[in-house]
Amino acid sequence: MNEASYKIKLVKKLRERFPGCHIQDNDAADIQGVPDITIFWKNSWAMLEIKESSKAPKRPNQEFYVEHFNTMSFAAFIFPENEAEVLNELQRSFGSHR
Repeated sequence: MNEASYKIKLVKKLRERFPGCHIQDNDAADIQGVPDITIFWKNSWAMLEIKESSKAPKRPNQEFYVEHFNTMSFAAFIFPENEAEVLNELQRSFGSHR
């Protein structure tokens, strides 16, 4: 599965898991390395960098921005191999910000 196909499936899962959430695509051309999407749900937000697999290469600045935004709210790399773990962590994070 390529990254675009995985992203479509992931966004559907996010919308099911977090009803009423808003998902924004982020423009990497604007800030190199910024995570792919921002999820806004209730009074919380999170950012996810989507990869097609755990072996997919990381681009410059991606690790920096995931770590940086994770200190502010929640941010993570997500791929099929860690999806369940990341979504559970995201749910805990959203629950702690209520």
